[in-house]
Amino acid sequence: MWFACTVQLDRRPHVLVLIAIGLAGGILSGAFGVGGGIVLVPLLVNFGGLDQRRAAATSLLAILPTSIAGSITYLAHGEVDLLAAGVIAVGAITGSVIGSALLKRLPLVWLRWMFIALLVIVAVRLALIEPVRGEPLEFSVPVALAYVAIGLVMGIASGLFGIGGGVIAVPSLVAVLGISDLIAKGTSLLVMIPTSITGTITNTRARLVDLRTALIVGVAAAAASVLGAFIALAMPPRPSTLLFAALLLVIAVQLAVRALRARKQ
Repeated sequence: MWFACTVQLDRRPHVLVLIAIGLAGGILSGAFGVGGGIVLVPLLVNFGGLDQRRAAATSLLAILPTSIAGSITYLAHGEVDLLAAGVIAVGAITGSVIGSALLKRLPLVWLRWMFIALLVIVAVRLALIEPVRGEPLEFSVPVALAYVAIGLVMGIASGLFGIGGGVIAVPSLVAVLGISDLIAKGTSLLVMIPTSITGTITNTRARLVDLRTALIVGVAAAAASVLGAFIALAMPPRPSTLLFAALLLVIAVQLAVRALRARKQ
């Protein structure tokens, strides 16, 4: 028994590796308003020793402190729409429960290729967006319904892929509703707080969360997300979206190659 436990502990990634993963995810979280899970999940799979299912669940918990730190930074600069965040959160919380339930049932192969497809779709959409910066969108019933729909899709993606849902919320708010990219990022990070909590409760009950990994990655990511937010505030909108689109495509290609190799083996 002792030997088995020793072998299992030796296989766990080094703390410095997890810190590096958290720093990378945190900077991107603050810079692009995506929670960081879009980067954390593949990094946890490739370097953290987790499979797709556990990486998604662990990432969702690590996103919590990251989202708190990032949203506070955006809020301090007036780049958060509190009313929009509240309405989106209604759909997002519901969606995260649905996504977390699906996470326990879908095969890992499906999860991997669905995640790759999501990355490609979002990257293409971001490349076509010409973001503008201005005031928050005027609230109305159609706008409220659109917020709820965005939140629902955001929540499902959050629970299913452990990405926080920002890759859904930010492009949707910017491209569909015409919201300022900075307000979209700050609002998205704020919505991720209840989304992360709801999905993590479900994932913890299913014993899918690696608490040690989530704690180390989450603390490092939270510290780095503040720096990422200041980068976003200083960066022009168009280069920001193009850089993020390029990053998503690189990650998608890397995961696709890994998936094809695993299939051959």
